[in-house]
Amino acid sequence: MTLRHVTGNEILLVEDDEQIAELMRDFLEAEGFAVRTAGSGREATRELERGSPDLVLLDVMLPDESGFEICRRLRCDSSVPALFLSARDSDADKIRGLGLGGDDYIVKSATPGEVVARVKAVLRRAAPAPQRIRFGDLEVDLAAHEVNCEGRRVDLTAREFALLRVLVEHPRQVFSRDELFELVWGSFGDRSAVAVYVARLRQKIEPDPGRPRRIVTVWGSGYRLDPA
Repeated sequence: MTLRHVTGNEILLVEDDEQIAELMRDFLEAEGFAVRTAGSGREATRELERGSPDLVLLDVMLPDESGFEICRRLRCDSSVPALFLSARDSDADKIRGLGLGGDDYIVKSATPGEVVARVKAVLRRAAPAPQRIRFGDLEVDLAAHEVNCEGRRVDLTAREFALLRVLVEHPRQVFSRDELFELVWGSFGDRSAVAVYVARLRQKIEPDPGRPRRIVTVWGSGYRLDPA
């Protein structure tokens, strides 16, 4: 298929269940994405030929062909990110989907909010990012995985750095605990780890960890990084 790229944060949602498609579209549009939909492999091919989106959210089980087959054709001439959305949670399906060039595999038991978080994570990985981010006396070197704060080197574990990276790349954006867990840890594990790692980061980069001014708690919502 020959693709013409369309600018903007546009997602092609390929899903034959109208209720799921409508729900996912509402959540994605609420986050500022433009969404096109297709209910079959034939419609998906037609939409892709009309213009390449920034990401394809692709149901595995479609009425005329599998999402795997669509992804296989897509990868012949396009690197547009593709996420599989499936009711099947087998390791074999996940391995097959990722082996065909999929960027993630999401089981439909995930909440719409979790799906949106995974979409954002894939788009962030696909987009070119600045090598250094600086907010006052906090500097994060994304390429070297180094952090300097108030003129001193701060040693972070890989997980601490991944969490800090999400926050500094989206200053003043509030992330819920579930969103941070999906972005940094993935789908499985103890989500209370988020609060533990936020506390660890505060110990390392806050002048007064008991009264944080960089990584701020937004009560009832989550955490955000204040750039001031």
